[in-house]
Amino acid sequence: MPRLSLDSPVGRLTIFEQDGAITALVWGDKSAGPATPLLHAAKRQLLAYFEKKRRDFDLPLKPEGTADEKRIWAAMAAIPYGETRSYGDIGRLLDIEPRAVGVACGRNPLPILLPCHRVTGADGKLVGYSGSGGIETKRMLLQLEGALLI
Repeated sequence: MPRLSLDSPVGRLTIFEQDGAITALVWGDKSAGPATPLLHAAKRQLLAYFEKKRRDFDLPLKPEGTADEKRIWAAMAAIPYGETRSYGDIGRLLDIEPRAVGVACGRNPLPILLPCHRVTGADGKLVGYSGSGGIETKRMLLQLEGALLI
């Protein structure tokens, strides 16, 4: 599977591609083999995001997950840059339990690209983040975007 690693303000990230779509973004260096044009585009977009020159991503994404997880990830992708929604907000929108939203956030194979960092606990509290650094990384991403934190 083609992959490309990059340094970022939240640590070393590796982007994975399969069949012409980005399928995963993980913390750590997992580079191997030549990178594709799509992986280079993803790297450029991520670096522009971290430099505050980009607010969204224009990449073909294909995360592996259940139908409900994909619905939740689509709802996360719809949260505008610099804003947050609670697990309960997304649960009410999709008519599912907030806990299921939390589980899907934890299983998100494309953090940052599918912005699970924009999902908070009740009253905007920062709870859980599956990326390296946990809540501190979530806080940094939200601060980068200028999101209001309580």
